[in-house]
Amino acid sequence: MKTRQFLWYIPNQAQPGHRGDDVVADHNSLETLTSHAQALEEHGWSGALLGTGWGRPDTFTVATALAARTTTFQPLIAVRPGYWRPANFASAAATLDHLTGGRVLINIVSGKDNLAAYGDSEGDQAHRYARTKEFIQIVRKLWTEENVTYRGEHFSVTDSTVAPRTVVRGERRHPRLYFGGASEAAEKVAATEADVQLFWGEPLDDVAARIERLKQLGEKLGREHPPLEFGLRITTLVRDTTEQAWADAEAKVEEMANGGISRDPNRFTAVGQQRLLDLTARGEVLDDNLYTTPGKFGGGGAGTTWLVGSAEDVAKSLRKYQALGITHFVLSDTPYLPEIRRQGDQLLPLLRG
Repeated sequence: MKTRQFLWYIPNQAQPGHRGDDVVADHNSLETLTSHAQALEEHGWSGALLGTGWGRPDTFTVATALAARTTTFQPLIAVRPGYWRPANFASAAATLDHLTGGRVLINIVSGKDNLAAYGDSEGDQAHRYARTKEFIQIVRKLWTEENVTYRGEHFSVTDSTVAPRTVVRGERRHPRLYFGGASEAAEKVAATEADVQLFWGEPLDDVAARIERLKQLGEKLGREHPPLEFGLRITTLVRDTTEQAWADAEAKVEEMANGGISRDPNRFTAVGQQRLLDLTARGEVLDDNLYTTPGKFGGGGAGTTWLVGSAEDVAKSLRKYQALGITHFVLSDTPYLPEIRRQGDQLLPLLRG
C-alpha cells in the first residue's frame, strides 16, 4: 500500500486576508510563515503547498527559507515552465533537495499567469502543455542522468550534468513531480510525465472517472515511469459538531456574497476551474458534504468547493477518496494557522488510524 501524505497550504501572498485569513501586517514575514511551517511539523502534517504567480513572493525563495527553519517540513513548491528554464530549475531544486536531506516536492503549473510581466509569451494551450512536457522530461533527466543532451522545440540542453545530485532513498530517485490540469492536453502530460496528478474537490464519481481515464491514457501513450499517483487539493471546514460546521460554512459564504471576503483573483475559467463552477448546477451539497456554493460567490481553485462537517464527517469523506486511489491530500481552511492545529489534532488521527 502506498504511503498516504497529508499536506497543508501556506498562503504565499503579497496581500493579507487570503480566502478570509486573519489580516495582519506581517502576514508574509519570515517569522509568520515560519510559525506556520513549524506548526505543521508539530501537528502531524508532512508539509505544505506554496502557491506561485507573478505579483506574489517568489515561491522557491520562500520554500528555501522555510526549509532552513524546519527539520521535517516538506515544501511542495509550485513552479512555472515559462518562469524557469529547465536546467536552472533542475539545479536549484537539486541543491535544495541536497541541503534538506530530500524534503523537496514540486508542483508543475501550466495555467494562466501575468506572463508578459516576466517576458514569457503564453501561446495557446497546446503550446503551453507541449512546453511543459519538455520541461518535465529535461528536469527528470537532469536529476537522474549525467551528460544530458536534449533537443526540443521549446527547450534544449547539451552535455548537461547537475551537481549536487538529488537525494536518492529507497524508491525515491528525485523530488516528486505533482501536476494539475483537466484539459485533454493537460491529461496527456500527466498520464505520461507526472508522478502525482492533483485533482480539485470534485464529487467521488467524477474523480473515479478521471483516475480511470488517466490510467488508460498512460497505457495507451506508453508511460515509462512508475504508476501515476493521485492527490486531492481541497478546502476542509472542520468544527466540533456537524451543525456548527454548516453554520460556519453558511456564514462564511454569506460574508463572501456581501464582499467581506475578496473574490479569488485567479478564478479563471480553465477547464478544471470550470468543472468546479459547473457543479453548482448539480446541487448545493453533493455526495455527503461537498459544498458547492462557495464557487457562486467568488471561491476559486481549491476554495471553490469545501468538505464541511465534524472531523468524523470530513474524515469519512476523505476515506472515500482514499478508496478510489487518492494517496496525497493537500487540505486547508482559514484562518490558516489555527486550522493547522485544529485539523492536525482532530482530523489527521482519524485518517491515519
